[in-house]
Amino acid sequence: MTEKHVVAVCGSLRDQSYTRRALEHALVGVREAGGTGEILDLRAYDLPSLDADEDEQGDSEVVVERIHEADAVILGTPVYHGSYSGVLKNTLDYCGFDEFDGKTVGLLAVAGGGFPVTALDHLRSVCRALNAWVLPHQVALPNVSSQFDGDELVDGGLEKRVHVLGRRVVEYARIEPDPTTFEAGENVGAGENVGAGGK
Repeated sequence: MTEKHVVAVCGSLRDQSYTRRALEHALVGVREAGGTGEILDLRAYDLPSLDADEDEQGDSEVVVERIHEADAVILGTPVYHGSYSGVLKNTLDYCGFDEFDGKTVGLLAVAGGGFPVTALDHLRSVCRALNAWVLPHQVALPNVSSQFDGDELVDGGLEKRVHVLGRRVVEYARIEPDPTTFEAGENVGAGENVGAGGK
């Protein structure tokens, strides 16, 4: 059985990002399950807003290839106005079925305020449209500034939940792909691997 590799995409550009810290804890769970993992830190790449008329933009090929090569993906986002970040949206716009069809995806969101469930729902819908297999187990960290002491999570129950997310993406990276969804069939732009912008 080959070792599974997980890419955790951080949808935050902040230097002291709570999203990035939470994803590091999820990668602990990845290693506990016998996998390998890495953060895809979008601060390190030139990724301009997608222009579907352009074949290549900045470092888009590198970012897309790293997601494509992963056996499973964790998408991490801060909550902005009840949804996920524009940084993560732009990254997903560059991707299509080649990167996500049949791939296991875990979801994690952090919020400065109340429960960040809507951002997770929105991400789940996007992943379904790309025919990914999204884990039922997801992680939400509300009031996130109070959840960390430095890099450590202060709530043992929440820390366990984050670790379980990492373990589950490895365990279910081997799941048999589902049949293509109706949403995927309607998502023509992604099918051509040019993002949501269309042909």
